Amino acid sequence: MSTTSAPPVRIGHSPDPDDAFMYYAIAKGLVDTGPRPVEQVLEDIESLNRRALAGELEVTAVSIHAYAYLADRYALMPCGASMGDGYGPIVVAREDLPPQSLGSLTIAIPGTLTSAYLALRLYLEQEITYRIVPFDRILDEVASGRADAGLVIHEGQLTFAQAGLRKVLDLGVWWHGRSGGLPLPLGGNAVRRDLGPETMRTLTRMYRDSIAYALSHRPEALAYAKAFGRGLDDPTNDRFVGMYVNELTLDYGDRGRRAIARFLEEGAAAGIVPPVEVAWVG
Repeated sequence: MSTTSAPPVRIGHSPDPDDAFMYYAIAKGLVDTGPRPVEQVLEDIESLNRRALAGELEVTAVSIHAYAYLADRYALMPCGASMGDGYGPIVVAREDLPPQSLGSLTIAIPGTLTSAYLALRLYLEQEITYRIVPFDRILDEVASGRADAGLVIHEGQLTFAQAGLRKVLDLGVWWHGRSGGLPLPLGGNAVRRDLGPETMRTLTRMYRDSIAYALSHRPEALAYAKAFGRGLDDPTNDRFVGMYVNELTLDYGDRGRRAIARFLEEGAAAGIVPPVEVAWVG
């Protein structure tokens, strides 16, 4: 149990169902959070990436793309992965388009440090004309004609047709073929390295316990997560959470770690990110 005599551990995650599902047991005090109180910080992933660049939060969800700039300050927990295993972020438009045409269009994206953006850059092998739009407004941006296409993360991957849009490209499917069957690494949980090995391991155990609790108490964790899903019905909420919280989330394993290494190596080879060696909580 935590006490109030120590400064809080600030934990950042996105306001979406999969992150909320992982955090449920921490939020409700159902797992041991250690000697320091925990403070939940809810922001979109691009904002969390930017805060991590400044080293503001002790623990935070980050894009794997952004981690290329964070390894000197943060280590990745071996739990908390969001990976698209044969599926992933999608690009949508108002009409059917050939994916190769995207390089000539203006695309609404959720941020330049998102993994979805890095994957799209790798797919197109060129610079992209983009507009940065909050992730939960991208479908509206495309439907209204303010952007030619949109790069969709979170539950919009399942609800885009309700906005009258068409799927142009699934980046998870593309990456699965390109990488020889590896999942597309999208997000992870990172802990600040200056906290020291013992605290880093304690916080990692807390997060893994929270994920394990949610997976073993799925109905109650899904009910909590649904409030973060912007009108998702129960089956869609369940499906979306299952896409991004699963056995890979409990532990990356060798396959997940190889996926991260491959993704960042390809980004570096393309000159999009600097070469980086991933630091893991041991």
